[in-house]
Amino acid sequence: MTHQLTVAKSTAAALPASARPAAPADAVSTATASRATVSSAHSALGTAGLVTVLLGAFLPMLDFFIVNVALPTIDHDLAAGPAVLELVAAGYGIAFAVLLVLGGRLGDIYGRRRLFVVGAATFAVTSLACGLAPGAWTLVAARAAQGGSAALLVPQVLGTITAATHGARRGRALSVYGAVAGISVVIGQVLGGILVAADLFGTGWRSVFLLNVPFALLTVGLAFRYVPESRAEQAAKVDIAGTVLLTATMLALLVPLMEGRAAGWPLWSWLLLALSPVLATAFVLVELRAERRGGSPLVPPTLLRIPEMRRGLGIALPYFGGFGGFMFVIAVALQQGLHLGPVAAGWALVPMAVGYFTASLAGPRLIGRFGSRVLTAGAVVQAVGLATLAVTVLADWSHFSPLRMAPGVALAGIGQGLIGTPLFRVILSKVPADRAGVGSGVLATSQQSSLALGVATLGTLYLALSPTLGLDRALALCLGIQLLGSFAILCLTLRLPRSIG
Repeated sequence: MTHQLTVAKSTAAALPASARPAAPADAVSTATASRATVSSAHSALGTAGLVTVLLGAFLPMLDFFIVNVALPTIDHDLAAGPAVLELVAAGYGIAFAVLLVLGGRLGDIYGRRRLFVVGAATFAVTSLACGLAPGAWTLVAARAAQGGSAALLVPQVLGTITAATHGARRGRALSVYGAVAGISVVIGQVLGGILVAADLFGTGWRSVFLLNVPFALLTVGLAFRYVPESRAEQAAKVDIAGTVLLTATMLALLVPLMEGRAAGWPLWSWLLLALSPVLATAFVLVELRAERRGGSPLVPPTLLRIPEMRRGLGIALPYFGGFGGFMFVIAVALQQGLHLGPVAAGWALVPMAVGYFTASLAGPRLIGRFGSRVLTAGAVVQAVGLATLAVTVLADWSHFSPLRMAPGVALAGIGQGLIGTPLFRVILSKVPADRAGVGSGVLATSQQSSLALGVATLGTLYLALSPTLGLDRALALCLGIQLLGSFAILCLTLRLPRSIG
């Protein structure tokens, strides 16, 4: 049972400038800025380049989820224990989240293709280290390093798309990126289970890490040929004070949220949680002072004054938080309540992946016709899906099955695709090309932090209530809370401009 809870929690947790004022730019000025920051034999990001950067994004996202089904086998082989298993999963996510904004800034300064290549190469090396780890703590260290390499890699994807594309092509590229982010959840779960069960060449759980190596090296080779170089026009220094304070804030928030329950919520976890808003306040003050003095803050406050980014990030919190909580609660319910194995539990979510992917592909055409109201419709469809699933749970829990849950999760997936795909486009639509990296880092950090918050709140609530209320009522209650999140998203989308750039 402990292994199942560890697997389920980590599944959800997984289940990703200059100080110049950032005035909104129209399509012409954005395109001009993009061309000004792209310096390569290729003037823009072509189809092969887009496939390359999406492959680079897919691998770290996949690695959040592919390891989860291997955790019991890792525990058996390495005698890891529940707490160390938590660190195998959480160490990756924590390093990933706290270094994302810095990774975006480094791409702005030194070149996004260069950091993309460095990130992909180090991801291959750290994946190899994970696959060859002789002991549990070596694996924990390698996973943390792997998360750090992912933080170098992922911001360059959105940063390159923003800097090297414009207009309708940028919209389509961001839509495909959103689809890749969504389907990586289920693909990771299913593929991880298949690899562990197959035990290729006697590698067992190690194959889930070793699989990354050839694909990461392929990404490096393709990047040199097809990905254009881009960077900020005026190189900015790294904001050391801001980086330290942001890292401390994220650690103070994420470490107790990811590890507190497994450790029994000791005093240190509460002290860190209490310290996190103090550190966050200090970070904001330091960034404001740096910008007033003409410095280069890690997260320029003027960037957050762009209405599309500010409002989009407001939607991202309940959207990604609800998604993280949903994945956790469903994983526990399927494995505890229905006694499904990891592979079967992953396959139960395939209707959600299909719905998400289909909606994501239709996104660009729908956005062109209906604008931001696509997100509004997505919130409604997601709410209907969650309500359908809750009714199914309460109607007959004794006969609840992946087949019975398919309509609800499919509708929820469609709704999530209609929200998630345009959301990336909304948040980055008015970010100047010379701030593409830091803007992408802020978005990715918000995404990963919100996922962790969703797990900590809804996940902990479900585990606390299920012994007394029962698995069915606790699940229905959590789905009801997520339903409220859908209504919050609905209200927030109505404040977006109708046209999405």
